[in-house]
Formats: sequence, C-alpha cells, structure tokens
Amino acid sequence: MTKCNPRTVQFPSCKRRKVEAHFGGGAVSSDGGVLLLRQADRRLGLTTGVAAVLGDERRRSSCQHEALSLLRQRVYALALGYEDLNDHATLRSDPALQTAVERDALLASSPTLCRWENQADRDAAWAIHRELVGQFMASYKRPPRRLILDFDATDDAVHGNQEGRFFHGYYGQYCFLPLYVFCGARLLVGYLRPSSTDPARHVWAILALLEKR
Repeated sequence: MTKCNPRTVQFPSCKRRKVEAHFGGGAVSSDGGVLLLRQADRRLGLTTGVAAVLGDERRRSSCQHEALSLLRQRVYALALGYEDLNDHATLRSDPALQTAVERDALLASSPTLCRWENQADRDAAWAIHRELVGQFMASYKRPPRRLILDFDATDDAVHGNQEGRFFHGYYGQYCFLPLYVFCGARLLVGYLRPSSTDPARHVWAILALLEKR
C-alpha cells in the first residue's frame, strides 16, 4: 500500500500574509500556479521593466493602484486563461492573485483595468516590444552566430462585435489575424491585426525594426 506523506511548501510572504501550499486544507483558490508565475517574473524582472518604460501619467493622489500592480494583475490573469476583463469582478478578491500582485487587499476592478488599458497607444506597444527584445538579448552571455526568426500569422477567434473583426475564409470564423515573431520558443513580437489584412503585411517593416534593435 502506497503511503503518501504530504509536505508543506513555503513561498515568500506577501506583506503580513503567510503563503504556503499543502494538501491538508480546504480549497482557497483554484489558481495557485500564479505564485510560481510570480517567482518566474521576479527572476526575469519582466513586468517591472515593462512598467518602467510605460510610465504612468495618472494623477497619483487619485489612484489606489500602481501601474505595476495593474500590469501584473492583467498579465497574470491572462497567463491563467482569464482573457475577459469581466473576470476581474471576482478575480480581484482571489487571495492567490492578490498575493502574486503583492497586495493583501482588493485588486483593481474591471472598469479600472479597462481605462488603464485604453491609454495604451503605438508608443506604448513599441516600448513593450523593446523591453521584450532587450530581455531576449540579455539572456545570451555571448552573441549567437545565427538567429532564426519565425514569422507566424494565426487566428485569434472573437465571439462578439469587436472593432476590427472580420470573417476569415481559411479559418472559417470571425477572428483577428495577429502576427507573431519567435526565435526558438521565445516571443519577440506580438502584433494584433484585423483578419481582413494580408498575412504577410508589415513583415518587412517589423524585420527592419528588429535589425535596428
């Protein structure tokens, strides 16, 4: 007969909240994996770097949530599979996500996240990609002799009346047609486009920008 010895796993604390994983308690959150994501992000410094280049033009005295907290809340939720901003009506109370964002109180509401996201423009998108490419370059101790870039257009299905949606005959559904650039398993560029566009549109422009970087 197999004997299982449950072992408690300790995570770094968040303010005054103790964080641990074990198999002897009730289900507090179904998204405990976000704590591992938090540790990976701490090591990479990705959200910290992105928040720094994005800046924050809001009036700080009127804001309850820092830009870094908003960014982490949205990115971590996306990584967990919560694409819709409406999901944050309940996620903002989730103790696992709160801990990952390094807060011990309610996170930002869906409207707050929506207003924050709508401030993003082309300059913000360029700044985010510069950070992604910069982290990619910093991951090599020595410059590689050869890099193979994979440009891939794929469908991103939509189920509402989102601006820019079109029916795509090849994929047989309403969707966007984002363009991704990978080097191996590493994402360098994610470019959202309407599905009415040519799959190869802007490939040369993006390649030229990557070469300059």
